Amino acid sequence: MTVQIRSSIRFLLNHRLVELSAVSAVQTLLDFLRIDRNLRGTKEGCAEGDCGACTVLVGRLLDGQLKYESVNACIRFVGSLDGCHIVTVDSLATPGGPLHPVQQAMVDTHASQCGFCTPGFVMSLYGLWMENPKPSVTEIEKALQGNLCRCTGYAAIIRAAEAVSVIGDLDRDPLVAERATIIQKLEGLKDGKRVEIGEGSERFLLPASVDDLAEIYEAEPKARIVAGSTDVGLWVTKFMRDIAPVVHLSHLDELRRISVDETGITFGAGVSYTESFPLISKYFPQLIELWNRIGGQQVRNMGTIGGNIANGSPIGDTPPALIALGASVVLRKGKVSRTVLLESFFIEYGKQDRQPGEFVEAVRIPFLDENALCGLQDHQAAGRGHLRRLRRLPPDLRWQWQGLRSRDRLWRHGGDTEAGRQCRGRVNRCRLD
Repeated sequence: MTVQIRSSIRFLLNHRLVELSAVSAVQTLLDFLRIDRNLRGTKEGCAEGDCGACTVLVGRLLDGQLKYESVNACIRFVGSLDGCHIVTVDSLATPGGPLHPVQQAMVDTHASQCGFCTPGFVMSLYGLWMENPKPSVTEIEKALQGNLCRCTGYAAIIRAAEAVSVIGDLDRDPLVAERATIIQKLEGLKDGKRVEIGEGSERFLLPASVDDLAEIYEAEPKARIVAGSTDVGLWVTKFMRDIAPVVHLSHLDELRRISVDETGITFGAGVSYTESFPLISKYFPQLIELWNRIGGQQVRNMGTIGGNIANGSPIGDTPPALIALGASVVLRKGKVSRTVLLESFFIEYGKQDRQPGEFVEAVRIPFLDENALCGLQDHQAAGRGHLRRLRRLPPDLRWQWQGLRSRDRLWRHGGDTEAGRQCRGRVNRCRLD
């Protein structure tokens, strides 16, 4: 196929358009903000997506709708931000003007002491406020799972979150009041071109489409495919690995599609944990607790189901449960696709049934049979030898507990304890009954 090529990435940073043609494949958004743009409200704490001090909002379009999500700037690569709107804490209040309602709420409730973590909390709460103006305490706690504070204590921060809607008027917030204008600007950045920048260890690409991705990866099977960078980002920030050439996927709307039919749900490989949660919680309520414990909110906004599987990490969050549920993956190489049961996809540690140039295009989870049992063995409870919790869910979904080694997790799906499918918690050790 023939595609046009652009040699720069373009995105909105706060109120300005940025176009970059000289950017490294491994430059993080945090370094770009602090070093290149002198926007130092965003902090570096852990450099691995754990502490939330680097939290910013990234707005992106899907089907004409603009959604802002909190992300960890320390592990998000600049090259993945083409066509996005990045909002940092530096832009919330104008010089000499009043504080933003979220900032003012933090002040009024004495929710900051040393202040190092405060910008990250502000941005997480800002994202929550736009999505849910009057959240419950549980919803606030979930939104702040990825933000750590060592000195203030969370009670004051939760009070700040509750006070935002009292202090501020969401309809007058710039990101809400100017939404149509921002959408128009972002739509104008979409030109359907492939992006290619750099050479050697600096090289990265953004395919124009999934067909273009298939062509690129078939020609360069040693390229590193990056979706959410929640794992690969640490390869760079912690291990200083050379991962180029990089092929970014987060901009491909085709990989973020979700379809439901009478037999199950198909998630595009680029669907994030956050995007998948409404349907996961509706059709697979047994997975709610697991989904809510995958990283913090920022990680769930960035990380993808397809990436969690394709990366093949032995401590991957979703594969054990998905194997037990009989999930399958759609693999594609060039124009040829094939479907493989997830239990067959993982062969051994670090090895998968994936040919050179083949990538995960989608993940399919079949619906449970009417009388199916499905449950989680928690290693903390197993280590103590007794039940930590027992839950019955209709039509007859309950937890199955068995004595396993500490550090093991067992997911079971079947009509009884003698038949069905089960998987222990590390994808390189699967036991199927």
